[in-house]
Amino acid sequence: MPQRPRHVSTPAKLRAFAKTMRHAPTDAESAMWKLLRDRRFAQLKFRRQVPFQNYILDFVCFEQRLVIEIDGSQHAEQTRDQIRDATLLAAGFRVPRYWNNDVLQRRTAVLEDILAKLSETDE
Repeated sequence: MPQRPRHVSTPAKLRAFAKTMRHAPTDAESAMWKLLRDRRFAQLKFRRQVPFQNYILDFVCFEQRLVIEIDGSQHAEQTRDQIRDATLLAAGFRVPRYWNNDVLQRRTAVLEDILAKLSETDE
């Protein structure tokens, strides 16, 4: 049986910032949370603004190892996002990213894409 990674304590400052972010979501994050919360989407348990290592994950389903990131224009061509995605990939997560406008204007397409990603198998 493979060993689970050792739990690493999250810095208190990061936990506090995540809590602040949960209380002040962007419009797109709020819209996405209405679709994901309370197992509304495919009966999956999602959490929002979750501290993980040195990052705060917008939405995460640990059961499916899926992180959903909702990005504004400040994330276009961000090297930090590439590093972050590589870190999460190494930890076994899939990380689809969606633009704020897509979440606000094309919710059905975003949810269909998430379902497609959930049905993909690792090769």
